[in-house]
Amino acid sequence: VQLQASGGGLVQAGGSLRLSCAASGRTISSYGMGWFRQAPGKEREFVAVIWRSGGTYYADSVKGRFTCSRDNAKNTVYLQMNSLKFEDTAVYYCAVRERMGPANTLGTSYDYWGQGTLVTVSS
Repeated sequence: VQLQASGGGLVQAGGSLRLSCAASGRTISSYGMGWFRQAPGKEREFVAVIWRSGGTYYADSVKGRFTCSRDNAKNTVYLQMNSLKFEDTAVYYCAVRERMGPANTLGTSYDYWGQGTLVTVSS
């Protein structure tokens, strides 16, 4: 499966962006999908996960501001980001878990990764 993340850009603090993660080569409706981010000089960190049931879980730092959703007909997962803060600046990655068992907050839980899309929030 190949993942293509898009939708990043430059936005002012308080603004919104919607990231997309389009999958090809495999239908992802049966798999858990995750979003991670990596800020300059920092380690990659978990942002959100959406399970095949549609259930979601978020990092505390984005809870209440970010919403993850999926459109199985389009084989795409989204990350709606509202009330963006300067500290949200990072490269955002989507990932898919094809192995048995639920996706979780660990990067090692995932099998394939997209190339990343840069989100820059100006203060």
